[in-house]
Amino acid sequence: MSALCFSGATAIAARIRRKELSAVEALDYFRRRVERFNPAINALVVGDWERAYDTARARDAALASGAILGPLHGVPMSIKESLDVAGLATTRGDPLLASNVPATDDIVVQRLRAAGVVLFGKTNVPLHLSDLQSYNEVYGVTRNPWNLERGPGGSSGGSAAALAAGLAGLEFGSDIGGSIRGPAHYCGVYGHKPTYNLIGVSRLGPPERASLPDLCVAGPLARTAEDLALLVELTAGPRSGEAHCRVQLREPPASLRGLRVAVWAEDARAPVQARITERCLWLGNELARRGARVSDSARPNFSSEHAGLVYRELLNAETDSANALTHRKWLQLHDQRTQLRMQWREFFQEWDLVICPVAATTAFPHNHGAYRGRKLLIDGMQLPYFQQLFWAGLATCSYLPSTVFPTGCDTEGLPLGLQAIGAEANDRMTIAFADWMGRELGGFCPPPGYAD
Repeated sequence: MSALCFSGATAIAARIRRKELSAVEALDYFRRRVERFNPAINALVVGDWERAYDTARARDAALASGAILGPLHGVPMSIKESLDVAGLATTRGDPLLASNVPATDDIVVQRLRAAGVVLFGKTNVPLHLSDLQSYNEVYGVTRNPWNLERGPGGSSGGSAAALAAGLAGLEFGSDIGGSIRGPAHYCGVYGHKPTYNLIGVSRLGPPERASLPDLCVAGPLARTAEDLALLVELTAGPRSGEAHCRVQLREPPASLRGLRVAVWAEDARAPVQARITERCLWLGNELARRGARVSDSARPNFSSEHAGLVYRELLNAETDSANALTHRKWLQLHDQRTQLRMQWREFFQEWDLVICPVAATTAFPHNHGAYRGRKLLIDGMQLPYFQQLFWAGLATCSYLPSTVFPTGCDTEGLPLGLQAIGAEANDRMTIAFADWMGRELGGFCPPPGYAD
């Protein structure tokens, strides 16, 4: 079982296929780790162990008869609480939804099961998925395994914390305001926000809503970029009942040499810690040294202030009923978004990637005070808490793929991740870049104190 807790899912699956361990043994192993470490972290908030053992035994029986049920055969995983799993409540952190128990799996859960995973539970979220921390009245507070006094991010905070602490082999979340990418950064793991409409899901909104939210996507979190790539391939496809998938993924180049990279290290609209800006600039220099073409001034041909405002208006309309828009106003914003998308397409004719922050700070102390009017301490300055959504919105508003990858820790010993944004349908590029960075910079490192 050596280092199984911090292995990638593909490596775990390979060991099961080679019969070095069984699916039941793998599940036993992760359950012991959950029992040992989860009480302090509170990442896994719903266990489904009985059904998980039934699944694991079925996986082992299939393998014994020579059948491999997908590339993730036998890999234990957990999933974000807001994604429907038949027989388990989907509360979105709201006590009023405690009786919302779906009868069927979300389509993304169906695809994961078809790939062979053993799903054993759900991980924590903020109330209605609307915070950069993960706590609620139903399940309590989730803590960052790197420092329990700090949060793991939101809204896929439980997902990222579970991966960082080695409590699960894989995770799957959702992202509208950096909800995959922020937690990946804060917890030192990999996360991918796919091109809009690439990964079909049955539901990303509350249970009474049939349509999918504007801006929002589902996507994977993992301890390796290789796992991200596999999960995107396995889950890409149309939503159930839709005739086709509109996105065709492109192939990435074979190496960093000649890659055209724009570094967007800071912006007056959304200040970030100096250590994050410095890490962006350092990475640009490292890429140039390895043969990439790098610019720290290349930008799309739009005002960052305008881009941020378009995103925030669309986001607020989607996530807060008090900000409802008239249909005419939404169409005007959608037209402005379309113009931003066109300007990004023009930009990506000359550049392959943008490297930039995904959040204003590394993991910050728990801040559960009044939701509106919160402040965030950034290098001695008290700045608006939600101002940092600008960085998530660069990709989200224009339907772009973005992959967060770890770059090591800061001087406080906290993980520092950056995001690589690419052109629409160029998900393979951003994930390949994250994989290259893992090979060059060392990739995922576990937090201290969580070894077997």
